[in-house]
Amino acid sequence: MEEPDLFTAAAEERQEKDPAASPLAVRMRPRTLEEVVGQRHLLKPGSPLRRLVGEGGGGPAGPSSVILWGPPGTGKTTLAHVVSKATNKRFVELSAITAGVKEVRAVIEGARRATGGFGRETVLFLDEIHRFSKAQQDSLLPAVENRWVTLVAATTENPYFSVISPLLSRSLLLTLEPLTDDDIRGLLTRALTEERGLDGAVTLPPDAEAHLLRIAGGDARRALTALEAGAGAALAKSEDTLTLQTLEEAVDRAAVSYDRQGDQHYDVASALIKSIRGSDVDAALHYLARMIEAGEDPRFIARRLMISASEDIGLADPTALPTAVAAAQAVALIGFPEAALTLGHATIALALAPKSNSATLAIGAAMDDVRAGLAGPVPPHLRDGHYQGAAKLGHAQGYVYPHDVPGGIATQEYAPEAVSEKRYYQPTRYGAEARYADVVERVRARLKGERPPAGEE
Repeated sequence: MEEPDLFTAAAEERQEKDPAASPLAVRMRPRTLEEVVGQRHLLKPGSPLRRLVGEGGGGPAGPSSVILWGPPGTGKTTLAHVVSKATNKRFVELSAITAGVKEVRAVIEGARRATGGFGRETVLFLDEIHRFSKAQQDSLLPAVENRWVTLVAATTENPYFSVISPLLSRSLLLTLEPLTDDDIRGLLTRALTEERGLDGAVTLPPDAEAHLLRIAGGDARRALTALEAGAGAALAKSEDTLTLQTLEEAVDRAAVSYDRQGDQHYDVASALIKSIRGSDVDAALHYLARMIEAGEDPRFIARRLMISASEDIGLADPTALPTAVAAAQAVALIGFPEAALTLGHATIALALAPKSNSATLAIGAAMDDVRAGLAGPVPPHLRDGHYQGAAKLGHAQGYVYPHDVPGGIATQEYAPEAVSEKRYYQPTRYGAEARYADVVERVRARLKGERPPAGEE
């Protein structure tokens, strides 16, 4: 927690002499901001992170405390370590998993002594701040407010839910973006070739690289861990090429035939939706699992489920769309691997729901007529009558307020004359839509001033 002791220094010296003593992911940590993969939007000149490492000069405005928010493996801890190496400030690291108020207060007291006695500023890196209770986070406030420490906190959870408002207001929130395949590919290339990495001990064919990218799912740490396991297995067999077969054996994960940019991406997505439409819950779960295991973007899957809820289920189960929307919101908050549970939940619910495409057909038919020119003017009594002179134009005159009539349905024309006889919505009698089928003809009759069918008054 304080300056490195003899044991820490000895461990660091051993790692320098024997690189294999540290995991590949640790050895390949960037040493400068220029080596950081991705996150270019956070590393522009004058950015908070560059000011933390002393770039951009001094002046009356000191560096701000920051909260780094992003999915696992996007570089939150890496950025903190770059700051620790690059800055001339005192750097202290704590994890909210093991630390408590006592440790926080000890750091703050040490920071005050370092500032008062030696003029050295302290940067406190607090990993997984969302694990701190409100009281524990409160203990940070005086130090952050008075700048006894510059806080760099990391979290995978939405800070607006997991970090107290006073601490958020005293810090800058920096959002890390998921790493792209190109970002991970560049990192793998460096790890394969650089001396501190595998130093050219193995090569990586394209099919094995593609499998590593799928395994990684945008997580740099996961990619390097899998690469190290695969390289170790290849070298144990005296092979200098990390084949797909060896990689599959090493990580105990079969390579799924799936190209996120090509035909398979769309074929499997299409099969998922058609299985839901056909109410085959088992087939739908199979295709969902293939997409998840292949590293598909969970947001893409969630979007497809929302579309399915309206396109194929609609009013037969009005809860389907809220279920799909809730799943999409949850996926955005939690990410993989937990998002697999949410997507599975929604997929099962949609597959087993009653089906109706009447809403899809209705809006499609209405749009076809509009495109064909069947629009016509809005009936005068429906036009806006709130502005001066509207009454002289006849706008809003004769409009019957439905709440003023028995039953709440007024006999009057709503559609333009060109489509007044159109019947776009044709309800089914599946699931909850059966009640709409019972209602719609009765309502249409009342709108026309006709008597409803016998027994439906």
